Amino acid sequence: MAHIINKEKCIGCGSCEAECPVGAISADEDGKYVIDADKCIDCGACASVCPVEAPEPKED
Repeated sequence: MAHIINKEKCIGCGSCEAECPVGAISADEDGKYVIDADKCIDCGACASVCPVEAPEPKED
């Protein structure tokens, strides 16, 4: 199960992008971050560094 970033919580700090070991996270046109589900290995590194707990497990 991949993670998603809750855009309502995301403050655009970039911590998650810097911590992702597989480069699955990037900023969108609004400066908020998104996770490429095809690249995400569900390691939780992004969630561990996010100050506002924006990365969340994706519900199927």
